[in-house]
Amino acid sequence: MNPMYDLIIIGGGPAGLTAAIYAIRKRLNVLLLTQDLGGKTNFRLALPWTQDYQVIRGLEIVNKFRSELEYLDFARHLEEVEEVSQKNGGFAVVTKSETELDAKAVILATGARQVCMGVSGEKEFTMKGLGYSALSYAPLFIDRIAIVIGDDDLALRSTGELSTVAKHVYMVCNNDKVFGTPLGRKLKAAENVTVLKGYEILEVMGDQYARALRLKDPSGRTVEYEADAMFVEKALTPNSGMVKDLVKLDERGRIIVDDINRTSVLGVFAAGDVTNSFSEQALISVGEGAKAALSAYEYLLPML
Repeated sequence: MNPMYDLIIIGGGPAGLTAAIYAIRKRLNVLLLTQDLGGKTNFRLALPWTQDYQVIRGLEIVNKFRSELEYLDFARHLEEVEEVSQKNGGFAVVTKSETELDAKAVILATGARQVCMGVSGEKEFTMKGLGYSALSYAPLFIDRIAIVIGDDDLALRSTGELSTVAKHVYMVCNNDKVFGTPLGRKLKAAENVTVLKGYEILEVMGDQYARALRLKDPSGRTVEYEADAMFVEKALTPNSGMVKDLVKLDERGRIIVDDINRTSVLGVFAAGDVTNSFSEQALISVGEGAKAALSAYEYLLPML
């Protein structure tokens, strides 16, 4: 018979690590299930003119929690989760190796995947002048040139924030639907923003860092745009497939949570980029992870 954990936390990024440490502090019998520890904080965009201290990442607190979990090996298991389902008043978590683990409550902190371009040079220059989170680095672009690639609100917001300090921002997009908003109208009229609508991305070019983007314009002509850095800002894909038949998801596949991180199913909580709450930043995910752990503890308290 499988042991019954008080709480299983799925995901080892900022939200999951924080939730795990809070749960351990509350003396819960907790297990963290994840493929790695650190999540998106394991990836740092290298820019030739910057130093690490200039970027607010929340790395110190995330690394502290990661170090504790690395030491407490009984509280973690490095494996991908396939499915979460209800079982006997609790929950069954099935891993990739078909191991079934039982818990009274579950926190989902599985994050979201970046949508890549799939072009030549992208893998080579990823995190070397080519990044996926302009909002974290925008303050460093005073008098710099940036390229943003994407069509939705995330790309628009990234372009808007960069445009407040950058010398120039190029936004490569397939449509201009987002430009009907107040921010969109402002950016279309901005002298330091150029919208490259309908341009096909061919290649990311550079040396040690990404330096230019080669594109095909709507007429079929090949052009190159140089930049100090470029950001792929396409919609994030939430890692919510394991609970698609368990909890309510929004139209983008994100887990719907309330203000204390409860999902539509009693005993299931969620935090971080996999949810529909405002996140996408490590420090916000840390806070959401803490809230989810405290909410789960309140739920579990009568059962302890």
